[in-house]
Amino acid sequence: MSALDQPRVEDSVVILLRRLHPRLKALLAQYRIPHPDTEDLLQQALLALVYQHPNIQHPEAWLMGTLRNKCRLYWRERRRKLYETVDGALLEGLAGPQAPGQEETELRHDLANALERLPEHCRSLLSLRFSQGYEVPELAERLGYRPSSINKTTTRCIAALARYMVYLGPGGKKAEHD
Repeated sequence: MSALDQPRVEDSVVILLRRLHPRLKALLAQYRIPHPDTEDLLQQALLALVYQHPNIQHPEAWLMGTLRNKCRLYWRERRRKLYETVDGALLEGLAGPQAPGQEETELRHDLANALERLPEHCRSLLSLRFSQGYEVPELAERLGYRPSSINKTTTRCIAALARYMVYLGPGGKKAEHD
């Protein structure tokens, strides 16, 4: 068989895409990737496939796995950007203009009540991060975490604090539900 008789990589990718189209579409829907971003993720996965083609034994499984990983990375990156925005907004709020005396006192009291209900590691982490201004590497060293896990742990602690603030309601007492 000559080189002219062998199928080109581009042709085999087109055939693969036609065969996998419903599964690719379902995978992107399963991960709830917004429509404008689906093409980008698929193109990234296909580009990787073309570069790695000679080393891939099972292109269908490889493409599905690669696209699955691209979807996970997509949401991880979106969450990271959201957390950075929330962290920035919290810090700006703490440094910004203060509420009137009575309101600020009540808010601090409510916050203290909610903080008391958090596990010790969350209280320490939030205090060091937002009250004392420690950065991620310092927090990790001080609390014995890996630097890569600080943002995830901070997010979980903030979420727990927010749940307690909602649960306790105004005045730091359990909120009444109708």
